[in-house]
Amino acid sequence: MALISRRGLLYIAWVITAIGTLGSLYFGEVRGLAPCILCWYQRICMFPLVFILTTGVWFNDRKVHLYVLPLSILGAIAALYQYLLQMRVFSESYAPCRIGPSCSAIDFSWFGFVTIPLLSFIAFVLITVLAVASRDKTEK
Repeated sequence: MALISRRGLLYIAWVITAIGTLGSLYFGEVRGLAPCILCWYQRICMFPLVFILTTGVWFNDRKVHLYVLPLSILGAIAALYQYLLQMRVFSESYAPCRIGPSCSAIDFSWFGFVTIPLLSFIAFVLITVLAVASRDKTEK
């Protein structure tokens, strides 16, 4: 017997997505931090997930993970890449940002290593795990 129902897992993923979307809008619109190219890619992956998961939970769509996974995986890749740029694992010359804000700039940091892209990466990984865990086991 599952500890949390399939719909419960999707609802938790929706909450994470809503927090990520609101956090992104807060940093951009309230704090005035202009998004870089990699931030835009992460937003492109995160924002639709609010609507996809809302629809999936509302209509009890047993295949919603098929729509969530491509966006959550691509978002996690973009977030991890940006975080590695910020932590100087990759040279700034590998940053796709040539015009506008730098992808490797750290505008916000907790404890010296928790940055916005790390929070984004964690959110995308959690959404991915929850989407995979919510798969209908009877699906072929």
